[in-house]
Amino acid sequence: MPPDRSTSRERDFAAFYDATWGRTVACAYAVTGDLAVAEELAQEAYTRAWSRWSRLRGYDEPAAWVRQVATRLAVSSWRRRRTATAWLGRQRPPEPARGPDETSVALVRALRELPEAQRRALVLHHLAGLPVAEVAAVERCPEGTVKARLSRGRAALAVLLDPSNDTPDNTDAEPSHA
Repeated sequence: MPPDRSTSRERDFAAFYDATWGRTVACAYAVTGDLAVAEELAQEAYTRAWSRWSRLRGYDEPAAWVRQVATRLAVSSWRRRRTATAWLGRQRPPEPARGPDETSVALVRALRELPEAQRRALVLHHLAGLPVAEVAAVERCPEGTVKARLSRGRAALAVLLDPSNDTPDNTDAEPSHA
């Protein structure tokens, strides 16, 4: 029985790989200065060589082709990193975010005290700026229900945000959700 062509091709490439791997990695390492990156680039070069092996093995120096591919990949990688670094260097760092003011903190604290449906209605209508009809669509309820939640939520917020309720006796009292 004649030897299988694919097995012969695989053995031929494996022998080529074993004989040339070290020098290919050394060339890529000389360009990158990083052994792990050099090994990855060499592996990519051999992957490309394998897909062209039937043609490539007829070259006078197929190892030179693989080394050239590995070093070109290294240069391309270096150029991409250089371009990315230059772009990042031109970017300004983001402005530090300011913390919330006292009013915002008080509002969030008061909103947490409301029933969820009232809180959602108030946030969607007043903070997100949705009209009552859209809030009703988002909440999947009638507009009248949204209006009632808004009315009750506003009344409860008025009580929770009233500065006269910040006395020590009223801080532990249950909020009114009228």
